[in-house]
Amino acid sequence: MNARYLVPSMLMIFSLLSPLNASSKYSLRKYQHVKEFYRTITPIVIKISKEKNIPPAAVLAIAGVESGYGRGYVCQITGNVLSLGAYKSDPELPALYLPYSKSKKKILFDPKEIKKHPKSDLVYKTRAPSLKKDYRPLPYAGSYKNLALLKYNNNLKKRAYAACVNDFATKWLNTESKIKSFQEARVWLNSIVKNKGYSALLTQKVNDEFISQVGGKPHSFNYRETWPKKVKLIMDKAGLVELVKYMQKQNMNFNEAWKEH
Repeated sequence: MNARYLVPSMLMIFSLLSPLNASSKYSLRKYQHVKEFYRTITPIVIKISKEKNIPPAAVLAIAGVESGYGRGYVCQITGNVLSLGAYKSDPELPALYLPYSKSKKKILFDPKEIKKHPKSDLVYKTRAPSLKKDYRPLPYAGSYKNLALLKYNNNLKKRAYAACVNDFATKWLNTESKIKSFQEARVWLNSIVKNKGYSALLTQKVNDEFISQVGGKPHSFNYRETWPKKVKLIMDKAGLVELVKYMQKQNMNFNEAWKEH
């Protein structure tokens, strides 16, 4: 083959393969439900991150794991995106008599959706109290009424997400916390910001370390040893450290930052 035709051909092949390699780097970004979840919650987490000094990418990853990217039925009802337990004075989601759809393989809570399924597809069961804080507004919080409220009201859903993340940043990550791992994490974060500034909370290293500090051991956010690995994998596969950096440092909107860079 003539050499002058070889170079353009190789360049063409490289150009075709490069986007494929780039997109595989953040493999979770190909899923629309993942994108929509992070489109909603990322600006909320970034805002609270700057106000309360928490590493945003790590919190986003934890939220993805704990809520099933916002698709878990408890999260959809309560807005409790981090699966935070209720304190004594907090409203919590009570026991609910809900159907499981055999065809969809999920628990249904929205009356409109339930009506679309034949009775033969539904298996009803009483779901135990979740023991999770219910972030719906009164008079619905802590009740079995209007379970689909947040599903159809995006503003209320955003408020619930924000309240949940703020609770995590203040009530849970507290120097007076009775849980040692949370107490130590808050002291550590305060020290980092004092010595290196807020921008240090955007680094891969700090986000990785934070996840290891708050989980994977007894008396922590999640005692399972595999939990930190799972959260870090989500953070990497969704490119959450990079996403936050583009939105923070280069003032990109979510759609711009979500694209491959």
